[in-house]
Amino acid sequence: MLLIGLTGPTGAGKGEVAKIFASYGLPVINADEVYHNLLVPPSSCLRELTLTFGKEILHDDGTLNRQILGAIVFSDPAALERLNGITHRYVMEEVRRRVELLRRREIPAAVFDAPQLFEAGAQTICGAVVSVLADRALRLERIVARDGITPEAAMRRITSQKSDEYFRTHSDYIIENNGSADLLPAEVYRILRATGVITP
Repeated sequence: MLLIGLTGPTGAGKGEVAKIFASYGLPVINADEVYHNLLVPPSSCLRELTLTFGKEILHDDGTLNRQILGAIVFSDPAALERLNGITHRYVMEEVRRRVELLRRREIPAAVFDAPQLFEAGAQTICGAVVSVLADRALRLERIVARDGITPEAAMRRITSQKSDEYFRTHSDYIIENNGSADLLPAEVYRILRATGVITP
């Protein structure tokens, strides 16, 4: 089975590209969805995060307060590294389990949608890596509109991630998403043809 790693910096439009891959019948494993499910109490992952960052990252009902955790880690590179060290371990364990289930079903290709693909070392289990990129100003605008946060908070997220050059030099395919979303299906089709998922 070909596992296509799909990644890119926040606000680049990776989610839209994932939907297009799914429209071709490819199963999509979404790292964010896996992570959120792993945080539903009782949760070993949430317990470890609480021990590391303190009980202030929890709501009164024991669920994770993502805003408070985000404020901690996006202003402190060392804290972000600690967070990633914990969460990537749990997420990758579940992802490998799901990939194995797909292999047993003899699914020919699937997509792993992961904004932290490289940070988690997940490129090692992918047969191809696709990165979605967009200009920083456009990404900033998208993040503010999508998440309802200030431009300053959005910029902290942007600057905490790897550079466009890193994505370009570590990916097999690049999708530039600076224009109309109507251009994305052709880009996905190009990659599916190049990887042999779709044959003439």
